Amino acid sequence: MATMTTSQASTDRVDRLYELLPAIHRIRDADQGYPLRALLQVIAEQVNVIEDDIAQIYDNWFIETCEDWVVPYIGSLIGYQPVADTGEPSGRLTPRAEARERIVIPRQEVANTIRFRRRKGTLRVLEALAWAVAGWPVHAVEFYRRLAVAQNLNYQHLNRGHLVDIRDGQALDRLEGPFDRIAHTVDVRRVNSAHFPGKYNIPEVGLFVWRLKTYSVTQTPAYLYEGEGQHRYLFSALGQDTQLYRAPTIPARRGGPPLPIPIYRRDLVAPQLRHEIQPGPSPLPKFFGEGKSIQILTGTPREPIDPAGVVVADLSDWYYRPTPGQVAIDPELGRIVFPVGTRRQGVWVSYRYSFSADIGGGEYDRPITQAAGSIVFAVGEGERFTRINDALGQWTLEQPRHAVIEITDSGVYVEQIGITLQAGQTLQIRAALHKRPIIRLLDWQNSAPDTLTVTGEKDCWIVVDGLTIIGRGVMVDGSVAGVTIRHCTLVPGWGLECDCEPKRPTDASLELDGTPDCLVIEHSIVGAIRVERDERKQNPMVLRVSDSIIDATDRDAIALGAEGKLCADTVLTIVRSTVFGLLQTREIALAENSILTGLVRVCRRQAGCMRFCYVMPGSRTPRRYECQPDLVERPIDAAYLKGKLTATERDIAKARERLRVEPQFNSVRYGKATYCQLADQCAVEITRGAEDRSEMGVFHDLYQPQRLDNLALRLSEFTPAGVDGGVIIVN
Repeated sequence: MATMTTSQASTDRVDRLYELLPAIHRIRDADQGYPLRALLQVIAEQVNVIEDDIAQIYDNWFIETCEDWVVPYIGSLIGYQPVADTGEPSGRLTPRAEARERIVIPRQEVANTIRFRRRKGTLRVLEALAWAVAGWPVHAVEFYRRLAVAQNLNYQHLNRGHLVDIRDGQALDRLEGPFDRIAHTVDVRRVNSAHFPGKYNIPEVGLFVWRLKTYSVTQTPAYLYEGEGQHRYLFSALGQDTQLYRAPTIPARRGGPPLPIPIYRRDLVAPQLRHEIQPGPSPLPKFFGEGKSIQILTGTPREPIDPAGVVVADLSDWYYRPTPGQVAIDPELGRIVFPVGTRRQGVWVSYRYSFSADIGGGEYDRPITQAAGSIVFAVGEGERFTRINDALGQWTLEQPRHAVIEITDSGVYVEQIGITLQAGQTLQIRAALHKRPIIRLLDWQNSAPDTLTVTGEKDCWIVVDGLTIIGRGVMVDGSVAGVTIRHCTLVPGWGLECDCEPKRPTDASLELDGTPDCLVIEHSIVGAIRVERDERKQNPMVLRVSDSIIDATDRDAIALGAEGKLCADTVLTIVRSTVFGLLQTREIALAENSILTGLVRVCRRQAGCMRFCYVMPGSRTPRRYECQPDLVERPIDAAYLKGKLTATERDIAKARERLRVEPQFNSVRYGKATYCQLADQCAVEITRGAEDRSEMGVFHDLYQPQRLDNLALRLSEFTPAGVDGGVIIVN
């Protein structure tokens, strides 16, 4: 059932004065073309502004309900000082400026400033402060408790680090981590040293920080790994190995959010099997079940498997064979093995995985909008339609002007989909909130492509929101006016191997044949884009990319281009995005705060600009402003012009600086938790190279440099005298 949209609510408020008029005046106004209604709408807009402002005045007295621009003023009343290293508040009221200022001056820290000061110097306040300042889950550790010391037999500290027990594999797994229980020798280096930090000394305190977030997957079909038989499955429906994480059901030790801790094999093994001295019950029931970390269901109707029959094994090579009545799982690889010879009517799983931000679709909060008067066709288990094609058939039969096909579960839909829009129609295919549906396209036809095809007549528009498409790409042709891809994943390389390598690295995920006139990609992950247009008959396509990843699976492959042509007939606007591959476009209207790892070739360089981007040396671009590696090359060129360097020395220095500032990532393969995350050793010119001193690329809006600065300086303020505090990144 469709809900009232924001535009409908705004229209009702604008007509509030007009609705108060007697009916006779409204009838006469209608006869004359509504001039009185237009006048009262202008007056009502100003009345609404004044009314909202008066209502907000009272809310602005309190830190919990005030507007963002009021937070620094309330903070100044209690002596709160913003961190200078993160920059001053800009004073602008744009959504992005407000998001940054919420990082520079955290509302939660201002609200708890006095309470934090009263408890200054305790571990509890350090963890609560870190969550309030940076919004990251943390675990504080006093490293003197992990030093190897000779204790008095009459006064033993059993919570201190102990000597290594080589039979205790779980303790060895945690070595050097936030939950390390092994004693260490003294390390005299400081934990907050900029170059060579240490840990284990008496005056050292460390805050272990988790930057990755965990996301749930609820009752999605497991992936049958047919290459190793009919009884082996993967948790991920995309077909790659994935590390499983604990569900956030247990609160953190000292307040704040639960820690996003991965599940290791030994976490699921009973203590007596880990060679511990005191036996105990199996931990499996704590992890298995509805609403817990892991759930596996089989059969029709679906029935959860009994945790008593679950065995934990290393399934790296699929060698382990469970006995009848057992199910083997590997939480570190996300693999399942059933006994040989058992037949399953289906396997569904619920689990959690990790990633950096809310992009590419998933069971997270995202804005959902639709055209006024849209008709919604629900697809999913228990809905009117159980297949997408059934809903498309009903939509074709009714032919509404505006329609939404909403998928209400996290299932996998294996269908051959073709969409034909009539003139002026709009269609939105989206996932329901907190759902992660997957469309799997197979090789259905021998003599024709099996892509998801969209065609249409003049002035039609299609929106794809919250979906993951795997197996094939998407093709758009006909006279479609526009396409919007929002919070979606068009899997790069069409599919994934177990190690996240692409199955078809040279194939495009999005093919545009003469259409659309406008393509918008927001908060999405897409593979290569191919554009085929006749520039003699059509205007160039407008392509807008924001907060997204375009991944051609290789830096030397084409991420955006046209087959057999110098460049695609597109006018590109790309902001806060990361591109793996070559960009070949007619024009770049604007490139901002982005990382372009491959060569850029722009045919029309006279228009547009690039600012605060990384551009690969040798690229042909419009004018650039504050881009890398241009900035690091300028001092070298200046020294050469002054005669301080020879031509050979200049070339060597340039090559060295170009190599230094080249972006480095923890992973460049989709499917891994650290995909597209900048590495710790990445140059500061990249990690703080955006216009607002945040990082370049798709994760710009996480404002991680500002959060780190806030946390590091507040940590030094709230640690006891003579104690060094440092931030240690876990992931």
